[in-house]
Amino acid sequence: MGTVLGAMGNVRWHELQHAYGSASQVPGVLSRIAWGDAPTSDEALSDLERWIGTPPVFDSTAAAVPFLWELAATDTVRDRAGVLELLATILAAGNPEHPAWTRAAHDAVAAGRSTAALLGSVPSPPGVPSPPGVPEAGGTSPARTLRTAATRLLAAIDRHTCPACAGLPPREARVR
Repeated sequence: MGTVLGAMGNVRWHELQHAYGSASQVPGVLSRIAWGDAPTSDEALSDLERWIGTPPVFDSTAAAVPFLWELAATDTVRDRAGVLELLATILAAGNPEHPAWTRAAHDAVAAGRSTAALLGSVPSPPGVPSPPGVPEAGGTSPARTLRTAATRLLAAIDRHTCPACAGLPPREARVR
């Protein structure tokens, strides 16, 4: 798998659960997000959202989040903004029956705050035109879409409160 997602083998995915059972398929889905063509990557991101990101979160959610941050920071990933949106979904989700899973997932998302801050400041590459048919000044470039998603996620991290995370030290003390 190379260096991107190389540490996935260190997670005992078969011992974790997602919405439909064993999380043993999660590494393959993360790999499809990393290296798949656009339709494959989009389908994998959608699958992963249904498995780990829709309420409720699962024990596999916290295990997957560091790899999602890795994908968001990797230039060759096709839908980095979509990965950030999945992280925001995870931050908003919970599992009242398993507050420890919720807290672990939310902490894992918050731990990537510096990556979101970096991605929120990524300038559009010089000389890269807007997509066909989109005016240059008002166009939506991949860099702009990424910055927007990162900025939204940063705001969600900074204002995050939920019952599972209540009573923790101030977020700044935990993630910076």
